[in-house]
Amino acid sequence: MYKRGLFLGRFQPIHNGHLQVIKSLLKMVEELIIVIGSAQYSHSFNNPFTSGERILMIRNALIENNIDISKLYIIPINDTNDNRIWVSHIIASTPKFDVVFTNNKLVFRLMKEFGIEVKNTELFNREKLSSTTVRTRILNNENWEELIPKSVSSIIKEIDGINRIREIGFSNLKK
Repeated sequence: MYKRGLFLGRFQPIHNGHLQVIKSLLKMVEELIIVIGSAQYSHSFNNPFTSGERILMIRNALIENNIDISKLYIIPINDTNDNRIWVSHIIASTPKFDVVFTNNKLVFRLMKEFGIEVKNTELFNREKLSSTTVRTRILNNENWEELIPKSVSSIIKEIDGINRIREIGFSNLKK
C-alpha cells in the first residue's frame, strides 16, 4: 500500500468511470490527491466547466457514492504549457506523493523521466464512459445523465451547463 497517490484528470465532468477508478485507487493508497488539470480553462466545448464547478462536482459525487473524502485532496492546477517544468509544477502544487496513476501517455512519460513511480489505472467501460461522450450527448440532446452521478447532473443543471455546452458546442461546429 502506498501512503499517498496522485490521480490526474480534467473531469469535464466527472463520470461514473472516474468514480470506479477512484474507488479502486483508494484500495491501494492511504490518501489520494485528485488533481484537476487544465484548471484555468472553461467555457469551451472541451473544457466547459470552471475549476470551482469541477471541485463541487467531484466532492458531491464522492459523497453521493459514500467515498470517504477525509482520505482525499482535490487540487486544481493550471497548465504550464511547458512540458520541461510541468512535473516540477505538479510537485510544488500538491502534497508529497509516492505514486502517480494515469493512462495519459505524456503524463506517464514525464513522471517516469522525473523518477516518479507511475501506474496505469483500470479503465471502466471506456467506450461509453468518457467526459467527451457526456458532453457530446448533452450537445446532441441524447441521454447523458446515465453516465454521471445524480449530484453532478444536478450541478450541471443548476449552473445552466446544458445550455452552456450547446451554445459553445454549436458555435464551435460552425467555425
